[in-house]
Amino acid sequence: MSYDDTGVRCTMLRGGTSRGLYLDARDLPADPAERNDLLLRLMGTPDPRQIDGLGGATTLTSKVAVLSPSDHPDVDVDYLFLQLGVDEATVSDRQNCGNILAGVGPFAVERGLVPAGDGETSVRIRMVNSDSVAVATFPTPGGRVEYRGDVEIAGVPGTAAPVVLAFTDTEGSATGALLPTGHVRDTVEGIEVTCVDNGMPVVLARADSFGLTGHESHEDLAADAALLERVDAFRRKAAELMGMGDVSASSVPKTVLLAAPRDGGQVCTRSFIPVQPHTSIGVLGAVSVVTGMLLPGAVGHELTAGWPRDTSQVDVEHPTGHLLVDVVVDDSVTPPRVVRSGVVRTARKLFDGTAFPRART
Repeated sequence: MSYDDTGVRCTMLRGGTSRGLYLDARDLPADPAERNDLLLRLMGTPDPRQIDGLGGATTLTSKVAVLSPSDHPDVDVDYLFLQLGVDEATVSDRQNCGNILAGVGPFAVERGLVPAGDGETSVRIRMVNSDSVAVATFPTPGGRVEYRGDVEIAGVPGTAAPVVLAFTDTEGSATGALLPTGHVRDTVEGIEVTCVDNGMPVVLARADSFGLTGHESHEDLAADAALLERVDAFRRKAAELMGMGDVSASSVPKTVLLAAPRDGGQVCTRSFIPVQPHTSIGVLGAVSVVTGMLLPGAVGHELTAGWPRDTSQVDVEHPTGHLLVDVVVDDSVTPPRVVRSGVVRTARKLFDGTAFPRART
C-alpha cells in the first residue's frame, strides 16, 4: 500500500493540555520502522515549524496514540503512545502520556472499538508503554460521545465534558520500581532529590536548590539557557541512578522543581520536558510528583504538612493554573505501595478524515 497516494485515516483530538493524532493500528504499517517513518512525515518532522505536516511546532502537539483491540483479559483496547520530535526525526515509546490518554476512550468509541453505553461509558485501557491499565469514564448520552461540558482545566480555553482517568499498576512504569534508586532521597550534582516513577519517571528537587523561587514564568525559564543546560546535565545524572542509562535522546526522566504554593494550591511546580520548561505539567508527571511528596523523608514532603487529611485530592499549581490529582500511598510497607491514583481531564475531537504524509526526502 502506498500511503503517500492513499493517505491514512486519522483523527486529531485535544487530550488534556496536549494535542495529537489518534490512529487505529490496523490502518498503519505493521513494521515499526515503516510506521514511524509514516508518522514523522504526517507530523512534518523534522522541521522546527512542522510547516508541512500536522504538528504544532511543540512537543505538546507532536504526539501520537495508536490503538488496537486488546487480547488481554478485562481490557478493552491497547494504547501505544509515541512522542515525536519536532526539529529532530525521533520517535520515542519510552513513556506514557496522561494527557493524550484522555482522548483514547472517546476515540475508541468513535471508531467502534468499544461500544458506547447509554449515558456514560468506561473504557479499560492497557497503556502498552508501561503495561499498566487505566480506566477512562466519560459521558455518552444516547450512545454518542459528548465533548461539550462545564469542566474547565488550566491551559485550555473554555470548558468541556469530564474524562475521569483512574490508574492501576503504574508503579515503575518505565523503571520497574516506584523508587527506581531504591531510596526515598538521593543526591545528584550536590542537590537533594527524590526519584519516583508512578506512571512517569520524574526527579523531584526544591526550586531553591537551583537558585529559583519556583514561581518563575514559563518565558523566564525558557530564556535562561544556563539553567536549561544545567537541568539537562542534572537529569542525565539522575537517570543513571535510576537505571535508565543514557537518556540524552530520551524525553524521560522529567525534572520537576517544587516550591510552596502561592495561588491557593498545595504545591507549586515547574517541570521540564525534558529540558524545555513545560507550560503546565503532565498528568502522569503530576501524579508521580504527589506520590513522591507523600513519602516521609522525600524531597518536598515538608510541604505536605498543611495538606488536609480528610481528602486524597491535591491541587498542583503550575505556570498556567492548577491540576487536581487524587493519590493514596501506603507508606507503612516496604517498599511503599500506591493504593490509587487518578485525575480529571477533558478532550475534544478536532477533525476526523484522511491525512496525507509529505514525500520522503
